[in-house]
Amino acid sequence: MPPILVNGRPVLQSAAQNQKAVSQTAGERAKKTSMKFRKFPRTIVFSVSIALVVGATFFAHATRAEQPKEFTAEQIAETVILFSGTRPGLAQVRKTGVEYGRMSRMSPEGRPVEVRYQLRFVHGDKIEKDKIRIDQKTPQAEYSLIKNEDRVFGIINGSPFTPRADDTAEFLSQQTHSIEALLRYKENESKLASAGKDKQQGVDLYVIDLTDKANHKTRYFISAKFFRVLWLEYEETPPDQTTSVKYVRRFYDYRYAQNTLVPYRTVLLEDGKRTVETRILTVTYGVKMEDALFKSPESVSGAN
Repeated sequence: MPPILVNGRPVLQSAAQNQKAVSQTAGERAKKTSMKFRKFPRTIVFSVSIALVVGATFFAHATRAEQPKEFTAEQIAETVILFSGTRPGLAQVRKTGVEYGRMSRMSPEGRPVEVRYQLRFVHGDKIEKDKIRIDQKTPQAEYSLIKNEDRVFGIINGSPFTPRADDTAEFLSQQTHSIEALLRYKENESKLASAGKDKQQGVDLYVIDLTDKANHKTRYFISAKFFRVLWLEYEETPPDQTTSVKYVRRFYDYRYAQNTLVPYRTVLLEDGKRTVETRILTVTYGVKMEDALFKSPESVSGAN
């Protein structure tokens, strides 16, 4: 059907022509709508997505911040080990070592006695298999104390001797109640237990208890910020006494030696009184040790 013209212009079209015009208009609108929609992902949609992610992250952090951080004793100990040089690193580097230093020991009369020392050690698979030798030089004498696995003896002027019971107890306690005992708790099959948190002089602390296979107990106070042992406490009854003594061993001046963390200054207190202060001058790990260093002169001469 031809269109009807008025003044040369069409005023009525056929149904087919109307349908074509409607289809074209709908197509153009859909195209424009599609083009507008494609603009949203690049601008608004992207911005909204980022806002949602940030908002969700903030909400998650806020929720976690409201929850108190509770760590097990094992998690705290493992973090201390990690910060000290990692378990594989400590096992490899600190297999053997030699340490030179000075000790200031209070005499029974209350006077300080200066001691120079050399400490040498070989770590075994467990603490009871360790070999330790400390050579000490005082103004009055020079002597050595040696632990060869389960035996403790002394050497003075080239001859072996049996140390006094209190000297042996002090010598062994330096190993039993030590940072090293915590760093090797798994190898020594020691048990750990959390003693909660503490705060002293503005320092937040984690407190954990260690009990070894011989039932020796040590309490460690660990910085919640740096995961370093700031001090440890234990109680023992000296061989010549009937009442127990509370010992506190404090650690200062942490430094790295061959990528492992070492306190270069240690102070021992007995029932609140300072008795021994130790300062490391040099420490070297991975040193070759002759087995004869940890044997009595008699056994060495017999072997030759």
